[in-house]
This record gives sequence, structure tokens and C-alpha cells, in this order.
Amino acid sequence: MYEVILGILRNFRLADAVDIAIVSFVVYKILNFIKETRAQQLVRGIAILLLVFFLSDLFDLYLLNWLLKGFATMGLFALVVLFQPEIRRGLEQMGRRGLVSQQFKSVDKEHAMEFVSAMVTAIDDFSATRTGALIAIERDTMLNDIIETGAVVDAKMSVRLIENLFYEGSPLHDGAVIIRGDRIHAASCVLPLTENKNLGRNLGTRHRAGVGLSEVSDALVIIVSEESGVISVAENGKLRRFMDLKSIEKMLLNIYLPPEVSFQSKVRSIARRGGRSDER
Repeated sequence: MYEVILGILRNFRLADAVDIAIVSFVVYKILNFIKETRAQQLVRGIAILLLVFFLSDLFDLYLLNWLLKGFATMGLFALVVLFQPEIRRGLEQMGRRGLVSQQFKSVDKEHAMEFVSAMVTAIDDFSATRTGALIAIERDTMLNDIIETGAVVDAKMSVRLIENLFYEGSPLHDGAVIIRGDRIHAASCVLPLTENKNLGRNLGTRHRAGVGLSEVSDALVIIVSEESGVISVAENGKLRRFMDLKSIEKMLLNIYLPPEVSFQSKVRSIARRGGRSDER
């Protein structure tokens, strides 16, 4: 045994180390992907079928073995159909262009700060008045197919405008608002509903639509409950409830301002505070 291990180590190359590292990374990503989606239960089922297949071959159970072989062939196609949203999201995450989308890079920093401030103010008003709202911020995944279901607005972001869009008497209040860059691009858009059975039964169509869009795109979806005024965020197929305004503001700043810009802003803010304390 010792000689075998020693022989392997002698023939071990740098390319082998790279190969092992790449395979380990791929397996790690696949396991994380399985853990974060409904595929976790599926993997358990596949493991049981593989065990049964092995036992049927071991004990010469020919009919069962033949049925399982036929099931395996059809099962590959069924997996692609059943888990199309998860597969699509995983491939899109692999093909992301970078940390900051090009459309956000073109947004002036002052305008970005004004936009975030207006968004937070509007969300606060929605929560306080219990006005149902569904806002999707487009990132790398284009939402043209979603935009086609609503009405194109293409207007500058303002608190008054977005509040009027979700006002119950407005003809565009029923549906989602799509934000592209720093502009309100479309309203009254229909979002795909999630099929996730793990969502609470008390959550309505608005929340299921927000999660559904986040499953098939990288959009950040902000949801305000009409019944309770609770603020929720859907991202990457996950729903976070009871969000506070500071958390919302931080998430929006991370989208609209590159990390280095946010860091510089914090440094300037600390320097100003230091200067004021010196003057005192």
C-alpha cells in the first residue's frame, strides 16, 4: 500500500493538481446548486434508484433491471423539463459579465444616490400606507419578455410617479414595475409564478410572482404586502421577509454603486465627520 501511494506521488504533476482543483470546484458548485434548489430531494430519489439498480443487477432481477434502464433513459429528458428554471439560472450565473452591470456603470453617481433615496422613500410610504407594490430591478438578465406583458413608461424615477403607478385607482397598479438602470421602464407587467411549495400559505400572488421572476432571472424584486405592509425581497429564488429600510438601501447601493465607489464615499464621510469634530 505504501509503495502504491509513493508511486502515485512520484508521477504526480502540476497538471494533475490543476485538474483536481477544477473538478473539486465544479463538484462544490454543483452541490451548492443542489442545496439551494428543490433538486435536493431529487438527488435523494436518484440515489435510492441507483441503489435499487445495483441490487437488481447483483441478484439477477432481470425485469426490474430492464425497467430501471428504460427509466434512466427517459429520466434524463424529464430532468431537463422539470428543472429548466434552475438550469437556466445556473447557466446565467456562470455567464455573468461582472460584478456591476453595464447599465449601472453608465448611471451618474449623484443620480444613483438620488434614485436610491427616492426608492427607499417610496417603499417606506408603501409600507406605512399598506399599499401593495411589486418592483423588479433589471440587472444582467434582460426582461424584455416580461416588459412586453405590460406598458412601457420609460420615465425618470420619482417618488410621486412610482406611488401613482401603484395607487389603487391607477389603471397600471395591477402588476409589477420594471426598473431599467435609473429609470422606470415599464409598469403593469405580469411575472411568472413560482412553483415552490415551501413558501408560506399566507403569501399571495404578489410574493409568488416576485420569487418566480427571481428564479428565472438575476433581477432584484422588492415586494410590499398590501395586508401587512411587510417589506420582502426576492433574489436568486429566495424570499427574505421583514426587511428594514436600511437593508433595502444597502442592497440598492451595492447594485448602483461599484464597491470602490461605495468605499470612497465612506472614506469621505468619515473624513468629513473627523473634520467637524476637529472644528468643535
